[in-house]
Amino acid sequence: MGKDAKKPKKNEKASILEKPLTRRDFIKGAVVGGVGLAIGVYTLNKLLSTPQPAPRPQKQGSPKVETGVGVEKLWRWSREGYYQVKLGENVQCQVCPNRCLLQPGQRSVCRVKTNLEGKIYTLAYGNPCAVHVDPVEKKPLFHFLPGTKAFSIATAGCNFRCLNCQNWTISQRRPEDTRNYDLMPEKVVEAAVSSGAISIAYTYSEPVAFYEYMLDTSRIAKKRGIKNIWVTNGYINKKPLLELCKYIDAANVDLKSFKESIYNRLNAGRLQPVLDTLKTLREAGTWFEVTNLVVPTWTDDLEMIAEMCEWLLKNLGPDYPLHFSRFHPHYKLTHLPPTPVDTLEKAMETAKETGINYVYIGNVPGHRAQNTFCPACNQLIIKRRGYRIIENKLVDGRCPHCDNPIPGVWKP
Repeated sequence: MGKDAKKPKKNEKASILEKPLTRRDFIKGAVVGGVGLAIGVYTLNKLLSTPQPAPRPQKQGSPKVETGVGVEKLWRWSREGYYQVKLGENVQCQVCPNRCLLQPGQRSVCRVKTNLEGKIYTLAYGNPCAVHVDPVEKKPLFHFLPGTKAFSIATAGCNFRCLNCQNWTISQRRPEDTRNYDLMPEKVVEAAVSSGAISIAYTYSEPVAFYEYMLDTSRIAKKRGIKNIWVTNGYINKKPLLELCKYIDAANVDLKSFKESIYNRLNAGRLQPVLDTLKTLREAGTWFEVTNLVVPTWTDDLEMIAEMCEWLLKNLGPDYPLHFSRFHPHYKLTHLPPTPVDTLEKAMETAKETGINYVYIGNVPGHRAQNTFCPACNQLIIKRRGYRIIENKLVDGRCPHCDNPIPGVWKP
């Protein structure tokens, strides 16, 4: 995912990833992304509202949420949640495998949903705490419209509890604890168009937590000809996923390990639902790429990596890109060292020996494994430096040397 989102200071404006979005920052980012000065100023002044402070907790009677009591009745960004089942006075959320059964006033695992008067409401709708324009390569997506920009948003919340989360200051927070923008779905699409981005990425935290906001935004974006990108842990139930697949054009799924016990301890989740998501995306015809963060002492076992690659090959085929990403100490795993580069290279070789055609190494600037090579003739096709495209030799989605088709989405 993106760079760390630092926690805003008391009098600081809302975070746009690691720093506030000042007029200078926005204009600078717009110019780098190929957007004119006038468009940048327009987007800032007309489309992004002033960041809204979190409301002060108000005392109310029982039943109470954990803290921030009363937010649910006052929060103007509340919307009734999709996919819920009423069970007596309780309500069960059906969006993700956590299937949170909420008593009145109780908060979900992802921290953004609550049972209000017998219905589930999301508190993360139209109130992103992070907004930025990114290269699509940062998601990472290497076989999806290379060299283009993605208008990227996130709200607070996540349905995992990853010990190594690099965006924990937003993913492990409630919407009322972050400083947010008032950016409803229509405004997101307007901002994306005005920024010059050709896609909207739902990213940084976990978009499954703000499923309703993501789905409604993606519907509007699709009508406007804007692509939708889902950057996710893949922890979602099949029915809401199939609905999302009608509008999502690409996804990057973070397959965090290939062992159930590690998923339980490192991420507070389960492996099988993520594998099911990958198979569903393939069946639905949605382009996706897979990321595996190699965490020392946790997910760097080459036998486990080989087993994972064999599963990917058997169930998905050889042509969906696999990114081995370098771990850097974060959150609750600051005592661990960064992943040795040779460990990543061994993982890459393991994947290639298994039969996966497109294997990349991430978070190692300048590494040769950030480039795309034709698996048929081994010639360089796309050269990258960081998130920049230095050279793209593709001809109508084919290798210019041997005419081998290179899977991906190469044209808008």
